[in-house]
Amino acid sequence: MTTGNPGRTLVKFAIPMVLGNLFQQAYNLADTMIVGKKVGSNALAAVGTCSSITFLFIAIATGAGIGASVVISQYFGAGKYGKMRSAIRTVLITMLIISSFITVLGLLLNRSILHAMNTPPEVFEDTAVYLGIYFMGVIFLFLFNTLNAIFNALGNSKVPLIFLAFSSVLNIVLDLVFVINFNLGVAGVAYGTLIAQALSAVLSFLALIVYMKKQNIQEESRYFDFEILKTVGKIAVPSIIQQSIVSIGIVLVQALVNRYGADVMAGYAAATKIDSVAIMPMVNIGSAMSTFTAQNIGAKKPERVAKGLRGALSMVWIFGLFIAGILYLYGEQFIGFFVANDASKTVLEVGIEYLRVVSVFYVIMGTMNNFNGVLRGAGDMKFFMIATLCNLTFRVLLAYGLAALSGIGYHAIWWSIPAGWAVALIVACARYASGRWKIIRTV
Repeated sequence: MTTGNPGRTLVKFAIPMVLGNLFQQAYNLADTMIVGKKVGSNALAAVGTCSSITFLFIAIATGAGIGASVVISQYFGAGKYGKMRSAIRTVLITMLIISSFITVLGLLLNRSILHAMNTPPEVFEDTAVYLGIYFMGVIFLFLFNTLNAIFNALGNSKVPLIFLAFSSVLNIVLDLVFVINFNLGVAGVAYGTLIAQALSAVLSFLALIVYMKKQNIQEESRYFDFEILKTVGKIAVPSIIQQSIVSIGIVLVQALVNRYGADVMAGYAAATKIDSVAIMPMVNIGSAMSTFTAQNIGAKKPERVAKGLRGALSMVWIFGLFIAGILYLYGEQFIGFFVANDASKTVLEVGIEYLRVVSVFYVIMGTMNNFNGVLRGAGDMKFFMIATLCNLTFRVLLAYGLAALSGIGYHAIWWSIPAGWAVALIVACARYASGRWKIIRTV
């Protein structure tokens, strides 16, 4: 990523990331569609509630992966291959320890979390079952996400694409078998996700071993390096906090949604699943921008970052406008894929309204992610976190504040999301314009 045309290089790297994460989101969609159509609206509400909770653990894994990716990318860009291999080993061991702790904690606190979120009695048991099975697979979730981050840090976005595609197809097949053939309901889709992710994580690990052997690195390296862990921690800890803040904000908004009953929960669950897939290209382009920035900062070529950013912004504007148009025009049909024929009218109305309001502002979200990607790749975590805090704080306060007003209710939730994006974009754009991110050194 440190040579050649910056825009073309970024596009070639980003496209497999976009495709890979679309596959990853596909099995999340499959979970929601299968339970919504084959089990019912209460099961759909249960999976939706779990998604807001499980996002917290995905956020921790993602945040740790971001820290690892930035440091490994900078070592790679600087040609410090021994340090790079030490960083990879150190990160994998650390993630194994952290994920084991989270698994035990999650299994112990499963039901307490759901009570704290005002989960309605009619969906409580299904939610508890799904969440309990999910916690058993947290180790594989962390391993899979970390390995994807490592491959992307090395500039190889094709390997994660292969395993994400494999995992997605396997998950969908298992969902159908467990729910339709074995009538396992919500538990069936949870087991499908666990098995698919476990197998993909193991195969990805084996692929990394083969990949690293082929590199024939002669420089000295360690299996665990505390100094490198500290370096990774400088990026990873703020990233984990940032991602956790995002997930906590989602949980708080979900708790607000839960106040309005199972129908609103089901409509919200369907819409947010579609939304999570729709925004993925913009999110992935921001992640590609982060790796591009990190490698060029490591190679002492910060001037290439601005050129790469122009290419990234062009991509997110094209994706954002196209996807927004599709969802605005055909939102009802997309929501219909997730909702049983006998579902109440409220479920459809809530889902359609959410998509039509939020999708119009996808360009703002994509632009924000690109500027955040530059700050993250440069190691400017202070302002990256400030932008995120502004986004979530404004979003949650606005959602709760407007929802309390007579006549607005849950409709306020949709409008608070783009408002938060706009505030974060202003902060990140101002920091980028200052140019101070260029002088920060991580490795």
